[in-house]
Amino acid sequence: MGAWYDAARMDAAGFQPNGSLLDVRNLHVHFPQYSGFFGRRTGWYRAVDGISFRIGPGETLGLVGESGCGKTTAGRAILRLIPASSGTVRLNGVDVLAAGHHALRNLRRDMQIVFQDPGGSLNPRRRIGDTVAEPLIVHGVAKAGRALRATVAELLERCGMPSDVTDRYPHEFSGGQKQRIAIARAIALRPKLLVCDEPTSALDVSVQAQILNLMKDLQAAFGMSYLFISHDMNVMQHMCDRIAVMRGGQIVEEGTKSVVLGSPVHEYTRKLLSAVPVAEPRRRAG
Repeated sequence: MGAWYDAARMDAAGFQPNGSLLDVRNLHVHFPQYSGFFGRRTGWYRAVDGISFRIGPGETLGLVGESGCGKTTAGRAILRLIPASSGTVRLNGVDVLAAGHHALRNLRRDMQIVFQDPGGSLNPRRRIGDTVAEPLIVHGVAKAGRALRATVAELLERCGMPSDVTDRYPHEFSGGQKQRIAIARAIALRPKLLVCDEPTSALDVSVQAQILNLMKDLQAAFGMSYLFISHDMNVMQHMCDRIAVMRGGQIVEEGTKSVVLGSPVHEYTRKLLSAVPVAEPRRRAG
C-alpha cells in the first residue's frame, strides 16, 4: 500500500495496550437560555451534564441515545469544535481543553471527526483531490506535487473510491461515495482518535453496512480508537466494544457490549432495546 500505509501500521503498533488514549472527566457543556423582550439570559441548558468515560487504544466506545440527549454535543466538545463549560479531556495525557493554539494544532493531527451529513461536510466548490489533500498540506505532512497526489489517490482507494475522482466535485457523487471521501480526509493524518457522529444515519440502508464494514477494516488496519455516536442499537452491536447510554445530558449506563445489550440495568436502556426493529417479531414475543 505504500509508505503512508506502512507508517500508519507502525503508529498503530506503538500504542500502549494498558493505557487510556482518551480520558474524559466530568465534562459539562451548558448553553445560555434567553427570554423576554430584551432577550435577557434566564438560565442555562445543560446539554452535557457531567459525563466521564475512557477509551483505550484501538477500542470503540459507542455513545448511544435518542435525539437531543447531548451525544453529538459531547463529541464536538471533546474535539473543541464547541467550547466546554467545565471538565477535563485528555488525549494521550495532554489536556485538550487547556491546550493553547500551537498545542491544539498539534492535537488536531491525532483527533478527527466524520460528520453525519457527508454532503454538508464537503466544500461543494472544491475538487475531491483538494479536499482530501487539505489536512496534509495544512499540517505540513506533504507539499503539492507528485507525492501528494499519490498519497491522496492511495487514501481514496483505501476507502473504496477510484483514484481518478480527484478532479471531480462532490455533487457528482452519491451519499455513500461522499461519506467515503469524507472518511478518506479524516484518516489522512493517521489520527489516533476518530469521532464518528452518526456517520451512516443519512445514508440508504443498502449503503450503511458497506460504510460500517469499511470503518471496521480501517480500524483493524491502523489501530484507531473510535468514539461512535449513534441512536441505533444495531449499529452499536456491530461496531462497539463498550457502550455508554446517554439520556438528558448524562450517562445512565456503561459497560461491555455483551452486558449492556444482553443484561441492561437501566430502564431507559431497556426501552431503547425494545424499540429496535426485528426481522421476526414473533421471536421477540416468544
